Amino acid sequence: MTEKVALIGSGNWGSAVAKIVGGNVKKFDHFDKEVKMWVFEEQVDGKNLTEIINSKHENVKYLPGIKLPENVVACPDLIKTCEDATMLVFVVPHQFVSSICRQLKGKISHNCKAISLIKGVDVEENDNGFQLITDMIQDSLGVRACILSGANIATEVAEERFCETTIGYRNKADGELFKEIFNTPTFRVNIVEDVVGVELCGALKNIIAIGGGLVDGLKLGDNTKAAIIRIGLYEMRKFAKMFYADVKDETFFESCGVADLVTTCAGGRNRKVAEAHVTTGKSFDQLEKEMLGGQKLQGTSTAKDMYGILSKKGLCHEFPLMTTIYRICYEDLPPIRIVEDI
Repeated sequence: MTEKVALIGSGNWGSAVAKIVGGNVKKFDHFDKEVKMWVFEEQVDGKNLTEIINSKHENVKYLPGIKLPENVVACPDLIKTCEDATMLVFVVPHQFVSSICRQLKGKISHNCKAISLIKGVDVEENDNGFQLITDMIQDSLGVRACILSGANIATEVAEERFCETTIGYRNKADGELFKEIFNTPTFRVNIVEDVVGVELCGALKNIIAIGGGLVDGLKLGDNTKAAIIRIGLYEMRKFAKMFYADVKDETFFESCGVADLVTTCAGGRNRKVAEAHVTTGKSFDQLEKEMLGGQKLQGTSTAKDMYGILSKKGLCHEFPLMTTIYRICYEDLPPIRIVEDI
């Protein structure tokens, strides 16, 4: 059977992934060589972004300077991108997944499988108060879903600097198949049977990265940053185990866990914007618009989601770091309280 890959999303990370996937499908006989990539159409210098990508083979807005394989074809129509695919790669901000799934329902191949590269959760009125993105994809589309997450700053991945990532699977054959389209000598993939653990690490670490940026803005030093990372990892594991008892401890030592937490607290957009919040006094919303060029700040929205879950369940006191970060982001709490209230 020939597998056909479609990418849903074309931002900074989506374009970096497109470079990897477009190259890898050409190495195996069982993959269709064309990879369609859904692009939310916008104008760049008076031209459609899809036309620029398909002519220059470069996403000049979100990943400038990086050439994409010519077999990656940008498409502004979500349904046309996905209708004949057997492997869907979701790489969009988590806020858009629900709408995308509604549009795709009943319009994809019956033997399709999916993987999420999304770091976030969806707030739901269920027992937990939230839904994993992989569960949303599975429930909405009736497909099996894996998760990929790791210490993967997009520009470094695109520049082929060595790093690792983690794929969480429920069906091992799916995990091994997705590994084939992502694994390269400079992007090393490990697969683990723990979708939930991998996914929660990817979502929760963005909150802790806001804390890391606040520490940098306050110039509190490396010892304080290390303490925030340690406390953050502890709260991440505690949260995961509290809501999903079968999450594996080993997952927190994969790239998706401690490695991603360290990387995100050292670099990346969440850390950068949080530092600027301290040094400029500007709101996170304003800084997102000024600094991210249309990209979304995941840490603040995830902090809000998590606070909503914890407050409803009366658990805020058990997660002082996540709670304090939320209050700094949304209640104008002074940034110095990052070390005073934990």
